[in-house]
Amino acid sequence: MSTATASAPMGHTWRTPVVLIAVGCAIALIAFGPRSALGQFLTPMSFDRGWGRETFSFAIALQNLLWGAAQPFAGAVADRFGPVRVLSAGAILYAIGLVGMATATSTLMLDVSAGVVIGFGLAGCSFPMVVGALGKLVPESWRGFAFGAGTAAGSFGQFLYSPLAHGLIEAFSWQTTLLVFAGTLLLVLPLSLVLATPSAPPRAAGAPQLQSSRHALIEAFGHRSYVLLVIGFFTCGFQLAFVTVHLPSYLVDRGLGADAGAWTIALIGLFNIVGSLGSGWLSGRMPKRYLLSIIYFGRALSIVALIVLPPSTASTLVFGAITGLLWLSTVPPTSGLVALMFGTRWLTMLFGFAFFSHQVGGFLGVWLGGLAFEATGSYDLVWWLSVFFGVASAVINLPIVEKPVARPVAAAA
Repeated sequence: MSTATASAPMGHTWRTPVVLIAVGCAIALIAFGPRSALGQFLTPMSFDRGWGRETFSFAIALQNLLWGAAQPFAGAVADRFGPVRVLSAGAILYAIGLVGMATATSTLMLDVSAGVVIGFGLAGCSFPMVVGALGKLVPESWRGFAFGAGTAAGSFGQFLYSPLAHGLIEAFSWQTTLLVFAGTLLLVLPLSLVLATPSAPPRAAGAPQLQSSRHALIEAFGHRSYVLLVIGFFTCGFQLAFVTVHLPSYLVDRGLGADAGAWTIALIGLFNIVGSLGSGWLSGRMPKRYLLSIIYFGRALSIVALIVLPPSTASTLVFGAITGLLWLSTVPPTSGLVALMFGTRWLTMLFGFAFFSHQVGGFLGVWLGGLAFEATGSYDLVWWLSVFFGVASAVINLPIVEKPVARPVAAAA
C-alpha cells in the first residue's frame, strides 16, 4: 500500500511557494483573529445579558469541542476534493455564527451561534486547513517554513484583533464589533481559490492501490508515536483556550485594567510570530520530540511565574511575551511529525485528529475555568492543572520515534 508523499505541482507558474505561503498566511490571519479575541466579549456580553461567566464559557467551550470534532472530517473532504470548497463553506458558517452571536438574547442562541455554528466554521477555514493545504502544495524543503509561517500568521491575527476588538467595543459596541469581524471573514472566499489542490484521481487499472482514509486511520492509531503525539497535543488546547478566554477577566480580578488583558493577549500573538517561525525553522534542525518537550515544559514554568508573582502590568506583559514564544509553536513540529510518519496524502485529516485532542483540551480549559470561578471565586485550580498538564506533555513526547511508518510493499497489498 503506497501513499503519495510528494507535493502537488504548482499548476500555474505564478503560484510559487512564496505566493502560496503568503495567501495561506492571509487566510490564517483573517480566520484566527476574531476567534482569538473572543475573551474581550466575556465581560460586556455577560453584563448586558445578565449571564454568569459560566454561560459564556460553556458556549466557547462547545465551540472548541465541535471545532475539534469536525476538523478530521473537514480535513478528509479537503484531502479528497481539495481545500477551496471547505475553506469557503467554513468562512460563511463562521460569519453567520458571529452575526448570530451579536444578536443572541438567550443562552440557547449563544450556544448555537458562538458554540455550534462558529465551531463548525472554524473547522473549515482555520489554520489546520491552511497547514494541510500548504503541506501538499509547497516542496518538502519549504514545508517546515510554511507550517511555521501559517501558524505565525494566525498569531499575528491575534495581535491585531485583540486590541482592535477592545477599541471597537469601547468606541461602538460589542455587537457592532462582531458584525465587523463577520464581514472580514468573507475575504477568505476569493483567497481560497489560490490554494486549490487537485482532487485525488481515480486509480487507473493496474496502478498501485492508493491508501484509503480508513486504512490511514487504522495505521495512525495503531502507531504508538502518533498516539503519544495526539495525547500530548491535549495540553496545548487546554492552556491556549483557558488563557485566551479567561486571562483578561483574571487580570481585572487581580486589580489590573481591562486594557492589560487586551494587550497581553495581543503580545502573546506578536511574540508567537517569532515563536512559530522559529519552531518551524528548528523543526528541520533538531528532533521534533525534544522541541515539543521544551515548549510544554517552558509553558508550565511561565504559568507558575504568573500566578506566584505579585500582579503588575510589567510582569503580565513579560508573561505574554514568554508565553507567546511558546504559544502555537507546537503546531510546526506536530504537523511535521505527522507528515514525516505518514506522508501528505491524508495529512489534513490525520493532523485533524491530533487537533481534535487539542480541542478537547480547549473545551475543558474554557469550561472548567468558568466552573471553577463560579464555585470558588478564583481561577487557581485551573492554573495549576495547566502546570500539571504542561509537565506531563513534556514527558509524553520524549518517546516518540521520528521516522516514516513501515508499510508493506504495494505488491503485497
